[in-house]
Amino acid sequence: MNIGLTGGIAAGKSTVAKLLTDRGAILIDLDKIAREVVEPGQPALRAIAERFGQAVLQEDGSLNRKKLGEIVFSDSSERKALEAITHPAIRAVMKRRMTEYEEKTPETLIVVDVPLLYESRLEDYFEQVMVVYVPREKQLQRLMERDEISADDARKRLDAQMGIEEKKNRADIVIDNSGSLTRTEEQIDRFWREKGLG
Repeated sequence: MNIGLTGGIAAGKSTVAKLLTDRGAILIDLDKIAREVVEPGQPALRAIAERFGQAVLQEDGSLNRKKLGEIVFSDSSERKALEAITHPAIRAVMKRRMTEYEEKTPETLIVVDVPLLYESRLEDYFEQVMVVYVPREKQLQRLMERDEISADDARKRLDAQMGIEEKKNRADIVIDNSGSLTRTEEQIDRFWREKGLG
């Protein structure tokens, strides 16, 4: 079985991913894959350099994330051009790893951590989608504390994503992470039992 794991910024997705892997799940992290596909020697990095110029590369040939960020975050058409290069590469690696794990260990739960799962329209890749939920006000507060940013900056980041309530409504499984860690663990244990995972 596989699930897509998502949630809002600062909702506690990493905590839930760890609770699942502690119980034996295999984790595929799309943020890590996104970094892998732009490593030196990868076709996506060559395509990025061709599209955005050599200025987005460091002297050692690796990606200059800061320079690329300055270009793509100030112009949505540039961001879309970058996504057109990276997203297919990321999805190809994700699908390949999912298939490999499903063939090797068909009884094991495969959890694919996808920060922007709904925004990227990836829900069809998964048997079910698990959303880690906290109410927006708590999300805002946690984000301000975690990243040491102002309420205004935190709101802008939250507004750049689909709202947490909409994600919750679209989810197959909701893990409410607004209480204690024990409460979150209880929900994971219940999910684990209901799916017959051990």
